Order: sequence, then C-alpha cells, then structure tokens
Amino acid sequence: MNPSKLSISTVLIAFCVFAFIEVANSNPTMDLFGGYEIVSVCMTNCAQCKRMYGTFFDGQVCAEACLEFKGKIIPDCEDIGSIAGFLNRAELKKYA
Repeated sequence: MNPSKLSISTVLIAFCVFAFIEVANSNPTMDLFGGYEIVSVCMTNCAQCKRMYGTFFDGQVCAEACLEFKGKIIPDCEDIGSIAGFLNRAELKKYA
C-alpha cells in the first residue's frame, strides 16, 4: 500500500473515531420530554386520575410524588400498579 494512502486512511479512521466519541459523550442520557414538561405530564395524569376516581384517589400525594421524583414515575389511571400508592385506602374500606 502506498504511504500516502496509508496516512490518509489513518487520519480518516482517527477522525471517525473522534467524531463517534464526541457524539456518544454529548448526550449520555436522553430525556424525551425535557425537564419541566415531563413533570407537567405527570401532574396532568394525577389530575385526570383524581377526576376519574374522586375521593378514592389521593391527588395531593400523587402531585407531590411527581415533584419529588421529577416526573420519573408517571401514573396511568388504567394501570392499577402505577396508581396503587395513591389510592385512598380509608375510602376503599367503606365500600368493602
């Protein structure tokens, strides 16, 4: 192989490796909604669940969890597992 082709290939490979490393380091975590918007989605879902379940759902605790966990735990009103911690057990016992 020609020495000039070898040096061009080496420079090209080094550039590609450097570019790949820069892209990988530029955004190590991906936040789909952005900081405050995901908290807003969480709070909106809390309000929706409160409207759906009324006194059976503790919207205040749900909203506080949204703020505390920065929207990482988003309640889904149709998924009992995601809202179980926000259900008002005292109200549920009245009807059991």
